[in-house]
Amino acid sequence: MLWLILGTLTLFLFLGGLRAFERASVTTVKSLLAWIVALGGISLAFLLILSGRGGVALGALTLFGPLIYQRWRAYRIGQGTGQQQHQSAGSSQPPPRRRAAGMTRDEAYQVLGLQPGAGEAEIRAAHHRLMRTAHPDSGGSDWLATRINLARDVLLGSTGAHRRSNT
Repeated sequence: MLWLILGTLTLFLFLGGLRAFERASVTTVKSLLAWIVALGGISLAFLLILSGRGGVALGALTLFGPLIYQRWRAYRIGQGTGQQQHQSAGSSQPPPRRRAAGMTRDEAYQVLGLQPGAGEAEIRAAHHRLMRTAHPDSGGSDWLATRINLARDVLLGSTGAHRRSNT
């Protein structure tokens, strides 16, 4: 009976983990994998030290040197003097911004599967058709639903023209 309860609990934990993994962003998954590798390396080094192979453990830990240096340098550039000097200089130009989730009109037409010049009714119909299967509540992905909504906003204008008014 105890094995049945433990097996059921394990199954639920596994399925919950899969659900969380499915909704996770790429950077979250990469960060998780980096932590798993780091903890595995530290555990391996600890076991090598316990078994009397400290030299091998020290050599294994030096493999993490470039990774640690890269993280430290990125932190120093992002949090340190680089941005503070830029802000205090009072330059007229804002710092360069990454292109977030921007989309061109051509990309928007491709996402919705339409030809350039499609009318508002065609755009709404394509959006509705794609969202029926791509919506996260229907088993679709958050990323795809966001892209479809962004494509609709680009083609219909992000001023709120895509929303129907009841007045």
